[in-house]
Amino acid sequence: MGTSRSKSGTEVDLPGLHGSEAQGNELYGGKHRRKSSLKEESEAVFEKEVCLASEMQDNEMREVEINNHKLLLIKTNGEFSAIGHLCTHYGSQLVNGVLSRGRVRCPRHGACFNVKTGDIEEFPCLDGLQSYKTKVQDGKVIVFTTTAALDLNRRTQNMVTQSLANKNVILLLGGGPASLVCAETLRQEGYTGRIILATKEMYLPYDRPKLSKALNISIESILLRKPEFYSTYGIEVLTNKEATSVNTKKRKVSFKDGTKQYYDNLLLATGSIPRMLGCLGADLGNICLLRSLDDANRINELATAKNIIIVGSSFIGMEIAACLVEKASSVSVVGTSEVPYQHVLGTEIGKTIMKAFELEGVKFYMTDHVIELRGENGLLKEAALASGKVLPADMCVVGIGVTPATNYLHGSQIKTDPKGTVMVDEYMETNVDGVFAAGDVTSFPLPLHKNQKVNIGHWQLAHKQGYIAALNMQKKKIAINTVPFFWTFFFGKSLRYAGYSAGFEEVIIQGNKDELKFVAFYIKEDKVVAVASLNYDPVVAQVAEVLASGKTISKHEAQDEQMPWLQYI
Repeated sequence: MGTSRSKSGTEVDLPGLHGSEAQGNELYGGKHRRKSSLKEESEAVFEKEVCLASEMQDNEMREVEINNHKLLLIKTNGEFSAIGHLCTHYGSQLVNGVLSRGRVRCPRHGACFNVKTGDIEEFPCLDGLQSYKTKVQDGKVIVFTTTAALDLNRRTQNMVTQSLANKNVILLLGGGPASLVCAETLRQEGYTGRIILATKEMYLPYDRPKLSKALNISIESILLRKPEFYSTYGIEVLTNKEATSVNTKKRKVSFKDGTKQYYDNLLLATGSIPRMLGCLGADLGNICLLRSLDDANRINELATAKNIIIVGSSFIGMEIAACLVEKASSVSVVGTSEVPYQHVLGTEIGKTIMKAFELEGVKFYMTDHVIELRGENGLLKEAALASGKVLPADMCVVGIGVTPATNYLHGSQIKTDPKGTVMVDEYMETNVDGVFAAGDVTSFPLPLHKNQKVNIGHWQLAHKQGYIAALNMQKKKIAINTVPFFWTFFFGKSLRYAGYSAGFEEVIIQGNKDELKFVAFYIKEDKVVAVASLNYDPVVAQVAEVLASGKTISKHEAQDEQMPWLQYI
């Protein structure tokens, strides 16, 4: 059972948010039963012995089963606790993750949950986990639960809703996770004023990273929250609403449709804009960028049995190549570096992954670039490269990076750097009081990088920054402290990465690159600043947890195949 607040700000019951209820009359044992009796039954607490206390060691996790439902049993500091067993992000088994400092970290994408409460301690995710009371009696571990709690592995955090008596307005620009997490955190922190989320897209916030990994995808399958969630918690979402200017003196934002909105606090989370080619022919009709759901669907529709050129050999370009190689006649990747991912993952790892793509039929034209796109009747037919090669091309997908979507800030008092990113402090606040920023648009101080300001476009970071911004809108004075964590996916394999490797001096590789089973440690000033792995879980989550604790892994420790640094977890 969830809780919220009435318009006076008091808590009210919201049935069905944290438990499951039968709808209408249900047939049971040949007889109809009233909804209320089923509800009472589903919420009746019962207990179940799950194991002997002596069977588990300290700092151990195991999945246990109650009434055909699994949950995660944990023993830390001699005490038992039980929470949901699947990460609420993409449903990974947490038993395969990392237990440290009273929390469990997902092995796939780095989300963390408190072992006692199931609350979120690191992103990416929106919901916490169910938690269950435990006790040890006569040497046996007993778990107390309800049918409703077992039915739902996840738990939406308790939130208030809007009170009409509170005239305060917080305006969130952008429809990504930074804005959504900011809105939810505000409600979790007891903010009862008005929340307006304005996005230039026509859709509610959705899971954008899935676009380049699937392409043929429906909006219903990737929505981060269902429409009723926003109405339940009094979060106004304005779609097709593009900001054109910000007047910080009058605390007013103007929009493309001619409307204006006043605010008390403002979040800038408008994301980024894909860069377009500047060569001759870049305006032909079948040249695509990938930013939105509609872009992804269009690329998918155009690709069948076509010769496809992908310009750019970093994460977006490579994911699209992996998606399209089976359905296209040919897929060619054109990149300016020696190997894909070179600047982030290094030459050796880039070469290994490029070989894997080549075995799947993707062709590479590296240390090269497009100088002209040639077409007929407005449609692309071939691409001319600087090397002199001419490639047949029915479609071109451009993935050469992004620029921050901050043009609407021109003329405002909000400080941006030469690249257009919004400068924020450790509280995600800009130089203008009451104006915050989060996500791809920000340049923020990263503790792992000696608090130097960086711009990192990770999904996980957008969640975290939106969370920190919300806390500081509520005067909590909590600084951002996180380990960047991201992943990429190709041909059924997922490469994971944690840390910040800019300026790395050396790469230490353990495992077998040829078998695509390895971990790579990125070294700078004789210590590990980042790690990447393929088929080597949960090592990236383990390193992330070490770095998050403030400890360091030396170059010598990274070279040791026994991984002595695991003692720091």
